[in-house]
Amino acid sequence: MVYGVVGHKTHAKMVLVVRREEGRLARYVHLGTGNYHPRTARLYTDFDLLTADENVCMDVNEVFQQLTGLGKSSKLRRVWQAPFTLHGKVLEAIEGETRHAKAGRPARITAKMNALLEPQVIEALYRASQAGVKVDLLVRGVCALRPGVPKLSENIRVRSIVGRFLEHTRIFHFANGGEERVFLSSADWMDRNFFRRIELCFPVADAKLARRVVREGLKPYLDDNTQAWEMRPDGTYERRKRGRGKKRSAQAELLAALAGS
Repeated sequence: MVYGVVGHKTHAKMVLVVRREEGRLARYVHLGTGNYHPRTARLYTDFDLLTADENVCMDVNEVFQQLTGLGKSSKLRRVWQAPFTLHGKVLEAIEGETRHAKAGRPARITAKMNALLEPQVIEALYRASQAGVKVDLLVRGVCALRPGVPKLSENIRVRSIVGRFLEHTRIFHFANGGEERVFLSSADWMDRNFFRRIELCFPVADAKLARRVVREGLKPYLDDNTQAWEMRPDGTYERRKRGRGKKRSAQAELLAALAGS
């Protein structure tokens, strides 16, 4: 049992497996957005990534060495880590979408998390909205950002899904000028996650898997018309009412997709 860094809760979810295969050592990494817990696994919706990508494996190995030793943190290759690089990298990605929008390139942010409170991230999202970036936020719990405010956040929409399962995935999708980037994370956009916890945010590099994450983990929640609540500019929520169209439940669609995979 390793207790990690003093003063920082280890909230990252990671497993490193090292095997001897054909005379050499091979590494495999499992990274998740939720806990390794049999009870919550039946109640929460989470995404996980199993990979042998050498850069990701080296990053996770570095994090384990950091947690079990006394050395300084080292620069990681693919993974963003709190409390060292995650906050800056998130701001950098949001500001990148702002630059793309101003240059007339594809720019969009879709992010799913449990809570959004960190002031600098909120201010960066406001600036992105003012530059014309379309921002869709799926925030299950508390959200300090106010969407739809004229001349401030007109291009931002905030939704919360309340259903049978606890929405727990953290997914960050950036259009990035046409070269889309998708990340999964253990961290919400809160002060404690950025600055007072050990957290990981990792890329979904495989294009097929990235499209699947967007298709199953984001799009159904943007289209949900049965369990979605949308935030008004004053911070109150309004239940999304189903019109004449087809009934769409994000959680039902996710279960159907998992059953067919």
